[in-house]
Amino acid sequence: MISKIKIFLILLIINNNFLLNSQQYNDDLGPDFHKKKRSEFREKMPDNSVAIFFTSPVMKRSNDTNFMYHQNPNFYYLTGWREPHGVLIIYSNQQADEKGKYYEQLYIRERNEYREMWDGKRLGIEGARKMGFDRVYLRSGFIETELDFSNFDYVLHNELRDDVRDNTNDVYDLFDLQIKFEKLLSDSSNNKNDNELIDNKKLSINSKTLNDLMKSLRQTKDKQEIELLRKAVKISSYAQVEVMKAIHNEMTEREVQGIHEYIYKKYGAAHQGYNSIVGSGGNSCVLHYVTNDNNNIKDQLILMDVGAEYRGYTADVTRTIPVNGKFSNEQKEIYNLVYQAQEEGIRMSKIGNSFTDINKASYKIISEGLLSLGIINNSRDTSKYFPHGVSHHIGLDVHDPGDRVLSENMVITVEPGIYIPSGSDCDPKWWNIGVRIEDDILITKNGPINLSSDAPRKIEVIEELMKQKSLLGEFKLPIIN
Repeated sequence: MISKIKIFLILLIINNNFLLNSQQYNDDLGPDFHKKKRSEFREKMPDNSVAIFFTSPVMKRSNDTNFMYHQNPNFYYLTGWREPHGVLIIYSNQQADEKGKYYEQLYIRERNEYREMWDGKRLGIEGARKMGFDRVYLRSGFIETELDFSNFDYVLHNELRDDVRDNTNDVYDLFDLQIKFEKLLSDSSNNKNDNELIDNKKLSINSKTLNDLMKSLRQTKDKQEIELLRKAVKISSYAQVEVMKAIHNEMTEREVQGIHEYIYKKYGAAHQGYNSIVGSGGNSCVLHYVTNDNNNIKDQLILMDVGAEYRGYTADVTRTIPVNGKFSNEQKEIYNLVYQAQEEGIRMSKIGNSFTDINKASYKIISEGLLSLGIINNSRDTSKYFPHGVSHHIGLDVHDPGDRVLSENMVITVEPGIYIPSGSDCDPKWWNIGVRIEDDILITKNGPINLSSDAPRKIEVIEELMKQKSLLGEFKLPIIN
């Protein structure tokens, strides 16, 4: 007979396994997070204002196929809604209808049994209500409504897109919603006499104020956001490690890209946060090289600027390694210079410092180093080989909105680089060496935390890791002639 203690332990193990399996797939931010963000946004709005957010358009890839849909980050941040063809309205002051008082309205696309057979289930009105909205309408309601914005002092909206796909399968698409909105704005402006002032102001209609308000919200991350970013960065770092073990001279740039993106999906990250940059040799000197089509990477440096997107949040991690596993003397000189500049940039990533402080610190080291190596003769020429800034915010976008002065719980990159393309005005031994090292840094009151430290940066550690065997490196497929 099984004792009560054994039964309890068995049930505990089963329960723990269930929780572990559940946590693997249930770490979205959740309705409470998005509701909180709508409330925070409303508190920042000007008095007697209304804000209008549109979903991202469906983008045509070719003929009758679309790119994978990606929601407007601001819309997702405030709603958690991932479907296209929708409108969110937020009011600074309480509104009223026959049901009572409210601050927000959500318009969404209708359920469509036929389209759902082809494209997947739509959440519909009931799904939106479960996400915390009580004023939910079909988008046809937005088209047919006679909203009068002339009663407001400010109408805030995101930029209207003119690259919207005309989807004939839908009665009302985003283009229709935007056309209706523009008409409402026009009618409201006409309804308010141009000479009539409210608190000495005319009706203000703009997108800049909305963007500024969203920037002030999104630039610092909540605990939940930091955890999602931490996962995205860790996945990206582990992918860098696996590539270091697997890469060899017979690989191609595209194979290297494929390993990174396979690891992302293995960990449950559905997408990369941006087009993967995998450039070998001279391609490493092209800052946003994304074709990744060089089939001969033998004995070259390869620069890998890649990042997983996990539950909407994207990492941005760059490593530069020698394909054959051993840095040459020239490669070492340039790499160590970038490494030293990055170390100083990370050290400067403190509350109260600015991107300018980080840039200056990194720039000074690289400038002095290039002079010492004889690659430049004047510090003014540094920008020829180091032409970009060192830091930007990351979050729902790889270049997330945010101020240049650092505060607690911002997540930024530190990414100095040196790029010496063929034909440069220096000794040819330096040509086709491109090095960038990029890490994702959490700003805390106790100093910077490197979230991507799982991917080694020091030359000796990289070379030692690259000696390890990888099953991925031995992966062979039949030859296709």
